[in-house]
Amino acid sequence: MAPLLDVSDEVRAEIGEEETRRLLAGENAPGTYDCSSCRTPGDSTQERTSTVLFVGEETAVLAFAHAACIPSQVVPVAEEQLQGAVRSIAGEEPAPPAPAVPFHSPVRPAHVPAPAPAPEAVPRQAVLGITCGLIIVEDALHPALVIEPTGPVARAGATGGGDDFLPLLIEQGFMPQLDLSAPPSPLGGWSVLLAMGRLHAVLQPPVGGAPAAAWWQAHQPLQVSDGWRAAVHRTNAVFVYAGPAGSVGRQPREDLLREALDRACARGQLVSAAMPLSGT
Repeated sequence: MAPLLDVSDEVRAEIGEEETRRLLAGENAPGTYDCSSCRTPGDSTQERTSTVLFVGEETAVLAFAHAACIPSQVVPVAEEQLQGAVRSIAGEEPAPPAPAVPFHSPVRPAHVPAPAPAPEAVPRQAVLGITCGLIIVEDALHPALVIEPTGPVARAGATGGGDDFLPLLIEQGFMPQLDLSAPPSPLGGWSVLLAMGRLHAVLQPPVGGAPAAAWWQAHQPLQVSDGWRAAVHRTNAVFVYAGPAGSVGRQPREDLLREALDRACARGQLVSAAMPLSGT
């Protein structure tokens, strides 16, 4: 039986027509696989399956994912990271874990700092902290990210020393979040890149025909929890919350983190957006 494979034009251009033909004919396609996005089992003979090509400077790895999780696409990754994935697949070494915890579990939140590479939104010296977990909204669990800089963020060229983090995000389409019981509004053009079961980046809209750029990008892809992957597989959307430095803080427990988010809402210090999963 021929596999139910989706091969995008960009993947086809990278692997060539002959390899594409073999894939679609089932010669090189797996029957079963672990989805490169949600990491749960898939079967290319029973359900639509995306081909996902991870490309480094010298190495390329073709992986497979549920079409409901991510579309067929080419995902650029660091060569060192891709080599590590190859060694992990070959059984030479385990893939390095990264912390990610749900808001509702009684454990310490993971707060992972990473540089923000968008110069028009955040100065080069600014560092963003990100917490990945689950949040209950309208009696359902939703995958969420909480982003907070480690210090004030000024506009490029500003000399006043103020904090423009929230105004800059509102100008980009984020909306003030005044009540955590309400879901964030969708933000067109922005997306969250989850590949090979790990969180890679938050992407902002492309400008002038250029590819989408990373607004936030992990130093090393972050491993997310099984519950987070299950929730994002169900909703295909991530709730992204952001507040200025000191608005939420690094809380020792998830219940305290939720209370801090509620307080930030009440003070008008939180913006949010709902973003789909996407590639480059």
